[in-house]
Amino acid sequence: MRRGAVSAFQRWQFRDGRPGLSARTLGRLLGIAFASGIGPSQAATLVVRGRKTGREISFPIVIVAYEGDRYLVGMLGDKTNWVRNMRADNRAVLVRRKRENVSLEEFFGKRAAILRRYLELAAGARPFFPIDRRAPLGDFERIVDEYPVFRVSPAS
Repeated sequence: MRRGAVSAFQRWQFRDGRPGLSARTLGRLLGIAFASGIGPSQAATLVVRGRKTGREISFPIVIVAYEGDRYLVGMLGDKTNWVRNMRADNRAVLVRRKRENVSLEEFFGKRAAILRRYLELAAGARPFFPIDRRAPLGDFERIVDEYPVFRVSPAS
């Protein structure tokens, strides 16, 4: 598949702002792989509690290391379920070979630089951003309000 076709397919998988069947299936497989330590070192599985059901929900995620801290980015924006769940209850578990109880706090500092770093690391997220990963930082400043960023801290 050509790069443009791949991007179009990825956007189609999330066409309603939610993962379709193929995206959920791929997410489950990647979540299992990342949790067991297979895949890039910045990849992990995030486990959150559903704000309505209370059930554990897990999915693959990219952890952005920036200036000594770790961050997560909502690639689909504010309407992403895990973002809504984190705003309701900031406790989660990161899994990469071992489980780490964490607290996620929405972060409003240096988001442009974090978003740019995220796009460098998360190739699968690139089709969901209106700018290229090599764009100047000023271009990222214009989109920071569209993509929530959470700082990862050890659970208290």
